[in-house]
Amino acid sequence: MPQNGKNTNTELGLRRTCLPLFAPSLLHALLLLLLTFLPLLPVMAMSACTPFPHASTTRVADPLLSLQGHDGPAYDLKFFGEGENSVLLSCGDDGRIHGWHWRDIVKATNQLSKTGNSLEPAFVFVNPQHKGPRRSLSPMPETNALDTDTQGSSIFSATGNGLAYSWDIETGKIKMVFEGHSDYLHCICARSSHNQVITGSEDGTARMWDCRNGQCTAILDPWKAIKLTSITNEKSPWVSCMAIDPTENWLVCGNGGKCVTLWSLPGLDAVTRIATLAIPQAITVANDQIVMVGAQPHLSRFNYGGKIISQVACAPLSAFSVSVQPSGITVITGFGGLVDVLSEFGSHICIFRCR
Repeated sequence: MPQNGKNTNTELGLRRTCLPLFAPSLLHALLLLLLTFLPLLPVMAMSACTPFPHASTTRVADPLLSLQGHDGPAYDLKFFGEGENSVLLSCGDDGRIHGWHWRDIVKATNQLSKTGNSLEPAFVFVNPQHKGPRRSLSPMPETNALDTDTQGSSIFSATGNGLAYSWDIETGKIKMVFEGHSDYLHCICARSSHNQVITGSEDGTARMWDCRNGQCTAILDPWKAIKLTSITNEKSPWVSCMAIDPTENWLVCGNGGKCVTLWSLPGLDAVTRIATLAIPQAITVANDQIVMVGAQPHLSRFNYGGKIISQVACAPLSAFSVSVQPSGITVITGFGGLVDVLSEFGSHICIFRCR
């Protein structure tokens, strides 16, 4: 969950857009789903936004449809599956995972006059609460991040009590619990080809887990860029974000020490360490490039050797997410509800605010 860019003086300061997600089918490629730190999740039409030269002059965009989200802020969005049969997932501060069938979302956008402008989730998964003395229950831990394994019918979640879960999407039951971190989790990535999942934590480590038995198979320290053989009292800066490349051979980690490390997963070796000007808050791998945004108004691209390829100014003063479409279109979202859409060449297509 993002820690920077807070502003309690204005309503726009409280509205922080933290994740864009493109529609899963070419038929609806102009639909853009945006997750905000508010209970409703808006579905936007990119065709409705127009170019603006400055963030201060951006207009407020109205959503085509709002999905009835969480009791409190929502933190992540993911698609399970592909095409018209995919499921949109969200998680948030209330410890719940919500799911909507994409076909229902498309149908609702075409029948707004009949259904209104909101859509209830098709299913809800709830984090377990641990029993304490006198049958008391522990507080509901928030869910900060999601990932999916379509072949294994699994949803992976990273929670605020330091645990990660593997959920069966068919039954809604927990298949596996991954326990070992000493602090809450920021991020999670599935490595489906090897039946593994990787978690990043406030405790400064990234851990690799075997999904078959829940065992931790490796502990990485992205700040020191080393594989740990034992845990010490010396704590490194938190792991803020992670991503795995499409081949699932490379892992990239951002951390609170203002650096990014690239790992070769077959050998678990840190091959590149990149110093950044600000704390990385979101990262992805696209076209053999590391694409990063953070607590600064810039989008940075690096090659695997750590050399900077480009740095483009973006509208949010603090960016919380970045998403790259196969066509090369990049969407950055962040503080103030700002959404900045860039072309494959790095030029600004449009900037708008979420209502």
